[in-house]
Amino acid sequence: MKTKFAALLVVALALAGPRGFALWNRLAVALACLEMSQSTGRAQNQADKPVAAPPAAAVDLAAPATPEEAGEVVPLITFEDSPLTDVIKTLARQAGINFLFDPRIAAAVDTEGKPLVQPNISVRFENVTALQALEAVLENHSYTLVKDPKTRIARITIKDPAAPEPLVTKVIQLKYSNPTNMVAVLKPMLSIRSQVLADSRTSQLVILATDKELDAVQALVTNLDTATKQVLIEARLLETSKSPRSIKGIDWTDTFQAQNFSFGNGRSAGTTTITSPGATTTTTTPGGREISRTEKSSTVSQIVTALGAGGLSVDTARGFSPHTAFLNADGLKAVLSFLNRDADTEVIATPRTVTLDNQTAILSVTRANPIFKNTAGTQGSPGGSEVTYTNLGTILTVTPRIAADDAISLRVVPEVSRVVDTVRKTVASTVNEADVYAINKIETQVLVPSGNTLAMGGLISDARTKSYSKVPLLGDLPGIGLAFRREEKRRDKSNLIIFITPTVIKDADFQPAAATDFLKSKPPSDESVLLQDESWWDSGKPYRWQWTK
Repeated sequence: MKTKFAALLVVALALAGPRGFALWNRLAVALACLEMSQSTGRAQNQADKPVAAPPAAAVDLAAPATPEEAGEVVPLITFEDSPLTDVIKTLARQAGINFLFDPRIAAAVDTEGKPLVQPNISVRFENVTALQALEAVLENHSYTLVKDPKTRIARITIKDPAAPEPLVTKVIQLKYSNPTNMVAVLKPMLSIRSQVLADSRTSQLVILATDKELDAVQALVTNLDTATKQVLIEARLLETSKSPRSIKGIDWTDTFQAQNFSFGNGRSAGTTTITSPGATTTTTTPGGREISRTEKSSTVSQIVTALGAGGLSVDTARGFSPHTAFLNADGLKAVLSFLNRDADTEVIATPRTVTLDNQTAILSVTRANPIFKNTAGTQGSPGGSEVTYTNLGTILTVTPRIAADDAISLRVVPEVSRVVDTVRKTVASTVNEADVYAINKIETQVLVPSGNTLAMGGLISDARTKSYSKVPLLGDLPGIGLAFRREEKRRDKSNLIIFITPTVIKDADFQPAAATDFLKSKPPSDESVLLQDESWWDSGKPYRWQWTK
């Protein structure tokens, strides 16, 4: 019966190919060990004395495993009442290890030279590699496997309890993680003797540690060194502004502003005396003689009349006759305004970007506003000006963090800035101008499911301004007063609405066979859609007439 079963098993494994023959070799070793242990037990029952171990040839039935086979997981490894050294030999051959026994093990003595009886063991392992089974057997019987990288021949020796575990060097290639960041994670789990170094150029880790520490490090690196998920950020910015302006009336400001009324003779308001010192000039002749000449000093007196001061001057010395009253304004200026002005602006921006999980993305729709900085000149060096720029517009800062069930935690900071006015101030007899900026900013953190849209609004500003100017009394008269006053109304209203749609990018989005359109809306490929011409009524381009035949 056993012979028929073995024949059927050989045929089945032969059909399975090379791996089937390798598995047959392992089963043959296990069956041989089982047969040896059973025969040894029968011999001991028949004669109450120990018998010699089976010949080595009976144990070495299995061929040495290839490197691919050595790393394979074996479904079942079992030994029943087999000598320890035979079990070690069998597992070492299956693990593809070239080894030598320590002479003390061959002589059956311990570390102190005392006789050592090699026991028979019974073990059963499931779903492990041959190397893992070998290390477990050696550890259980105070043996150790010392590898020599030069000869590539391992030595199985008796473990010294007081000796530290040997250190092994291993290089781990990282796929996605930063080596420097990984070193900070691995250092706390290593002993003082062990070290871990990062090579940023090749994204590798060089680890010097014990075998147990290397196993723990390898498991941790496998779990941490994974691809970081990405998030698609789609934003839609809608900004509308309306600036109606109404100006009606007559402005007399340039005529009546800064005028004065003075009393006197209408001619002389004072005398100004200017004294010029004599200047000395020196001339050198071809013969080397110097001739100096000094000019005489002079004094000039000028009469300043009231006509140059501006305003209305009255000659009170000779009476209030018409010919002694003078109106010397810069000019009679009156501006008639009857105007309605309206400006509507609509800005639509649809920026989009892809960012890594927990990394900040900045979406900016701005323009560079110049700022002039003047530098006063000194003696020997002229003054100058320096131009710097500041960005004005809409800046959207988004930091996504992927949570459970593809929910996305968003930290959103929208900021809107613009120039609203210009102020003038006199500093050190110099008139300086500077822009006034209006900045609206919101900071919030929300949890949004992947593919859903977050709407943000409330960035509304509505400024109304009314200004009046008039000539006193005349501007208050009914009817005719309209000619002596001016009224201006202005309103600046703006509204900004922001829509943000975060989407977690799946791995399938990068596979051509099963790609999904993770871009919500693809940009049009036709330039005519992007750059549409205005109608002939609003366009300055010549209309292209097309004549049909």
